[in-house]
Amino acid sequence: MDFIELLVQFNLTRQEAAIYLTLLSEGELNGYEVAKKTGISRSNTYTSLAALVEKGGAYVIDSTIIKYTPVPFEEFSNNKIRKLEKTKQDLMNSIPNKREEKEGYITIKGEHHIIDKMKNMILEAKERIYISASKDVIEELFTEIEIVLKRGIKLVLITDYSFSIDGAKVYLIEEPRQQIRLITDSVNVLTGDIDDGEHSSCLFSKKKNLVDLLKDSLKNEIKLIEIVRERKDLR
Repeated sequence: MDFIELLVQFNLTRQEAAIYLTLLSEGELNGYEVAKKTGISRSNTYTSLAALVEKGGAYVIDSTIIKYTPVPFEEFSNNKIRKLEKTKQDLMNSIPNKREEKEGYITIKGEHHIIDKMKNMILEAKERIYISASKDVIEELFTEIEIVLKRGIKLVLITDYSFSIDGAKVYLIEEPRQQIRLITDSVNVLTGDIDDGEHSSCLFSKKKNLVDLLKDSLKNEIKLIEIVRERKDLR
């Protein structure tokens, strides 16, 4: 994903993002100079510059000729994140109380949605977490894993890479796998495949029979890993 595509996620249009990137690289510019360097029409340039100022991406320098200077990216992004955090808190204070969830099966599609669900499940865990996933998936979850370990959550990993994570119990498998299995607090389970990008699909559930089935499966796999390891040690 290029820089402009990433900037669009900060509520900028593609033209505003292109202009912001130009200001970051060139410094102070007037509207004519921005239009010339970006190839955007002058009318659209001035409209986008005004919007960029309104959205906190640029400042206006008043002089004989009005110029624009970029807000440093770290400052710009931090301002956006703070505003989103405040909006989040305002919404959480206004949202009606959620009715008790019914047990069922929910399909989650798309690799990034699945990773997001895994991160949230990990952060919401209160006692214990089991994760069976490939090295690449574990690396995506590393920040969240470190956070819960600092809270004293018990964590068991089954993966194809020998991670050194203080506080976690890691069981090593020889072959990488794209299937993921995640259980938190013996209440929530997420299982499925994550090897097909945005076509990946996983199942989330709180059904006790599925949770128990997956937990028994992971425990049996751990026992098998330990047996194989003991036999290797005896050789």
